[in-house]
Amino acid sequence: MTLVSQLSNPRSYAVIGTGALGGFYGAKLQKSGLDVNFLLRSDYDWVSQHGLQIESVWGDFQLPQVKAYNHPEKIPPCDVVIVAIKSTENHLLPQILPPVLKPDGVVLVLQNGLGIEPEIAEIVGNHRVLGGICVICSNKIKPGYIRHLDYGMMKLAEYDQNYQSGGITPRLQQIGEDFKTAGIPLEIAEDLLSIRWEKLVWNIPYNGLSVVLNARTDQMMSNPATRVLVEDIMGEVLEGAKGCDRFLDQEIINRMLSHTETMTPYKTSMKIDYDQRRPLEIDAILGNPLKMATAGGVHLPRIQMLYQQLKFLDAQNCP
Repeated sequence: MTLVSQLSNPRSYAVIGTGALGGFYGAKLQKSGLDVNFLLRSDYDWVSQHGLQIESVWGDFQLPQVKAYNHPEKIPPCDVVIVAIKSTENHLLPQILPPVLKPDGVVLVLQNGLGIEPEIAEIVGNHRVLGGICVICSNKIKPGYIRHLDYGMMKLAEYDQNYQSGGITPRLQQIGEDFKTAGIPLEIAEDLLSIRWEKLVWNIPYNGLSVVLNARTDQMMSNPATRVLVEDIMGEVLEGAKGCDRFLDQEIINRMLSHTETMTPYKTSMKIDYDQRRPLEIDAILGNPLKMATAGGVHLPRIQMLYQQLKFLDAQNCP
């Protein structure tokens, strides 16, 4: 990194996408005393009047008043802008990000998938982008009401051009401390591309198969045939990472399988989107990793087939 942003302390935050993920983490940040601003669409009227309610395995709490906005131009420029909308809505970001971000602020991308940070860097610059993965089971039950079922661990890393390792910078550590102070388990990583592939080991099989098979996580794990299929797809994800010169420990497959066996039965975010007839995050979660693996000379036949099946189902579901 050639530029270290001089972020004020305490930092102000904006949450773009106040859903199951952004709403939960943003609420935790506000509860810890930080200045947090929430951008909403359909939930704006409810949240502006009633605030946010969090039902969590870590403890329930309510924020009767939050700074809710329905237009980005109304949000005061912030130090850290958290992008937590679905990647299918990223075409809106060129209009959303510039007015919300301070001149020395940074964007923290907490979306699923791969290949999103370069798109955001085109809007705000390479030196102003961080990325993160969130291992969390949470759902938005109704407007302003988020149910956190399990986990919640985050990993954050700097983005540098073409996913070069950005190292650990002071601003990354400072932002990480904000999340830790809010009670969120967090690790700081040196290489964003590695942790993105690491999250895909879970996201590709479970999100994809949950739609194709019409199944929750517990149903996939309890059936011997689908459990083997999940494991085989995980193995392909590791091969895809190798094509990008990122070598993940084979043991990650056993860890992911074990965690999923013990987690609360969970309907994935992609399955929820499918059931509610919303566009699926197919390209971010499967398409972009396939492209990067192919460019590295790696063929992933199971993931390719899953991608094609999802493309068909998505087109039928959202014509």
